[in-house]
Amino acid sequence: MRLIDCQTHIFAPEFADILFKNRGPVQGERSEDSIIVHFGKDQSLKIRDSDYMPEKKLADMDTSGIGISILSPNIPGPEDLDFSLRDSAARVSNDYTVSLCRKYPDRFRGLAVLPFTTIQEVIKEYRRSIHQLGLSGIVLLSQVGGRGVDDPEWEQLFEEAEADGIPIVLHPTVPTWASAINDYSMIPMMGFMVDHSFAMLRLILSGILERHPALKIVHPHCGGVLPYVMPRIDEQTEVKRRGREHIRTAPSNYYKKVFLDIVSPSPQTVRFALNYSGIDRMLFGSDHPWIKIDAMVQVLNDLGLTAEQLDMIGYTNASRLFNIV
Repeated sequence: MRLIDCQTHIFAPEFADILFKNRGPVQGERSEDSIIVHFGKDQSLKIRDSDYMPEKKLADMDTSGIGISILSPNIPGPEDLDFSLRDSAARVSNDYTVSLCRKYPDRFRGLAVLPFTTIQEVIKEYRRSIHQLGLSGIVLLSQVGGRGVDDPEWEQLFEEAEADGIPIVLHPTVPTWASAINDYSMIPMMGFMVDHSFAMLRLILSGILERHPALKIVHPHCGGVLPYVMPRIDEQTEVKRRGREHIRTAPSNYYKKVFLDIVSPSPQTVRFALNYSGIDRMLFGSDHPWIKIDAMVQVLNDLGLTAEQLDMIGYTNASRLFNIV
């Protein structure tokens, strides 16, 4: 079975150096063999050095039968840092991603991160990372430095990504409303899934997908909660006529063009998302190193699909989306 892993993470050592200079809420702390990232007082994540070594990723890929991994930097992103640090943080992160792709050209492709300072700097780094460095897509966090993904300032980014055919991968991060759910570990447990679902809904209701119908969007983790609640959202917009100022058809019609990935520990959840999105809009992903790749390969195998369907999810859809030849 051919497999492209569409959600697998790296962490640039040079980005860590900049993180340690940050004076805002997101702070880095060195602890023996790890970096502890504190998102204010709400959430902390441990990034263990050995888990993010490219040799470790390659070994785990080989064990699990992964041919190619599409690398994306782990949170925090450049937009989580002080305004003055974001541009350099985006550059060093993208340079590191490119260095891995060039060192292992048969195994790695990469996604760019952007600074989200001004639209001029966003477009400058977008063009550098995509047109000059050859990265295969961009990461859009569910909130960008406290601003929404639908902020009108970012419109040119969507215009250029659509024109270039470059995928935008929406990824969870710690929500702006994290303090409301920071007990019982509910932020990674539930908050990530809800917040990046809100972000996807913003892309729809703001009219971004209406204005840019060819825009390629990936909504990971089986689409968070959107596939489950989309019938309610449609009823709200089409019957009650709420939130319909910028769209001309039901939200589900825009969402059907969005790609999902299978990252969930439950084959039942993946099956629901697959039935919703269709076989041609589903991608394989692992969320490595947070989840063992073998676990997600097992989930894929447990779906009971044909060899042709497995190849579409595991390889063909991703090769077309990310232009892997």
